[in-house]
Amino acid sequence: MRVAVLFSGGKDSTMAVYKAMKEGNKVEYLFSMVSENPHSYMYHVPNIHLTELLAQAMDIPLIKGSTQGEKEKELNDLRNALIELKNRGVEAIYSGALASVYQKSRIDDMCQDLGLESVAPLWHVDPEEYMRQLIDLGFEIILTGVAAEGLDESWLGRKVDEDSLNELLVLNNKYGMHVAFEGGEAETLVLDCPIFKKRVKIVEAEKVWAMDSGFLSIKEAVLEDK
Repeated sequence: MRVAVLFSGGKDSTMAVYKAMKEGNKVEYLFSMVSENPHSYMYHVPNIHLTELLAQAMDIPLIKGSTQGEKEKELNDLRNALIELKNRGVEAIYSGALASVYQKSRIDDMCQDLGLESVAPLWHVDPEEYMRQLIDLGFEIILTGVAAEGLDESWLGRKVDEDSLNELLVLNNKYGMHVAFEGGEAETLVLDCPIFKKRVKIVEAEKVWAMDSGFLSIKEAVLEDK
């Protein structure tokens, strides 16, 4: 199939691209929605500007949309984008939904109305197994936002590896935190993975912290040969 992937640059949407390719599809486009609302119900916000660089790393065309991020109204902006993708010949929309019924149900409904197939290859995966799969496949992932008990400023910019995963499992037992961050506990960015032709190098970044949450503001990043 000719598919497009809803893409934020985080681990789940990047894994959705990987899955779409491995399932034999032609990934025609990545689509990123830029929301003006930092607390958007639907869209990833931190460092969304980097999707252009990540699309270059995968050599896949990127289409960007914009929204004010108002609850429910932001869905109209996504619907318009899906219409455009269908007009470009896209047959299916892949997303990186893990467990959010709010997000998946709305994407499913829109796709059904428009005659598109909605595919969520990560839906209801076991969180620990999924995180280990990412590590084993060679995904280089860092945390770019944290907002959960047990995750302090030191986690910003930290890589997801065996050591950090073991710590996350401890926090899961202690606080009930979702190991794969589906509850909004953290945001991620993929710097490299098997489908990247080049890897991302962060040149300049700043930690922004307020009370009990924060994010890594990436000021400059470049692509480098692998």
